[in-house]
Amino acid sequence: MTRPLPRGGTLLLACIAGTAIANNYAIQPGLTSVATDLGVPLAVTALVPTAALLGCMTGFALLLPLTDHLAPNRLVGVQLTALAAALALAAAASGAGTLLAAYLLIGAAASVAAQAGSIAGRHAPTGRRGMGVATVAAGMSAGILLSRLAGGTLTDLLGWRRMLLVFAVLALLGAIAAAALLPRQRPRSDGGYRAALASLPPLLRQFPELRRAVAVGGLWYFAFNVIWVALVLALAQPPYSLGPSAIGLYSLAGLLGFAALPLTGRLADRHTPAAVITAAILTAAAGTALLALGIGSPLVTGLGLALFDAGCFAAQAANQSRVIALSPERSGSLSSVYLVLYFTIGAIATALAAPLLDTLGWQGTTLTALAALLLAAALAGRRRSLVNC
Repeated sequence: MTRPLPRGGTLLLACIAGTAIANNYAIQPGLTSVATDLGVPLAVTALVPTAALLGCMTGFALLLPLTDHLAPNRLVGVQLTALAAALALAAAASGAGTLLAAYLLIGAAASVAAQAGSIAGRHAPTGRRGMGVATVAAGMSAGILLSRLAGGTLTDLLGWRRMLLVFAVLALLGAIAAAALLPRQRPRSDGGYRAALASLPPLLRQFPELRRAVAVGGLWYFAFNVIWVALVLALAQPPYSLGPSAIGLYSLAGLLGFAALPLTGRLADRHTPAAVITAAILTAAAGTALLALGIGSPLVTGLGLALFDAGCFAAQAANQSRVIALSPERSGSLSSVYLVLYFTIGAIATALAAPLLDTLGWQGTTLTALAALLLAAALAGRRRSLVNC
């Protein structure tokens, strides 16, 4: 029988998830400064977010299934230590090649955030899985939202290298807390690690609901990455020419998404997640429609981002809770398949954001994201067709 988390364990996992996943985004407001420091074009440093996402995908594929085989305190502690080491490597980078390689490692180690969600869902009391997953999702959301503000501010105050070292220290503190406080119980598993990896692809065939979760979630994550990467690049260029701190302030608009997650968890526990997901996606679509009006008005942009982030984060919390509920004892493997494909789509979107902005402009880019969200809402409402395909 799986033992519940100790008191405060879910909150600890939420903090770990937030500070870990933040490392994929904190450097984004300072990409112009990084390019200047390393003497490379901005288009080269713009690949850093893509490298982080590719690293995350690798972590989801190879490391997330370990939650079904290793004790949480050991697994999370070691991975956070590796994250701190990768951040130190990035801080010492003398060229773009080293920086991109370091961010592949950072992204892989930051996948501990997904492990935290899987651990919270596995160890949640009966009838509280949605709330546990939503609490960790709230921590991840806070990390994503505040990472750009914290990263931009620290870059202005300390420089981008020292900013990375601050995040390395936070990772080490999380490693110490995880080793001391998280469960030491090793999960029961039917096979070894290699068998778990080999079993991942057939899960898509075995669980039709997993296919639906991937299709719907991938579309809104495509929209999320296109909007945020394009926004950062657009605000850094004329006629706006904002600095890292000013760009980071826009992330505060997404706090509505953070506030909505506890309600999402309660609704997911009481009702089927489908209605929650559809409503959340339509909320994100409404925010995207506001953003399509332009980013010249901070008030309209802030309101659009608030609705957009609230919808995306609420949908993700409900979707991930549904994935874990398919088979809690295999939550790590199921989440691995889901997140590998989810972040593959996100990495593609991140790489496409700059070309879309250059080709279509801001309005065309936001309308592309809006189309993806509306398709996601349509697919979310077609349960039977996707389940039986």
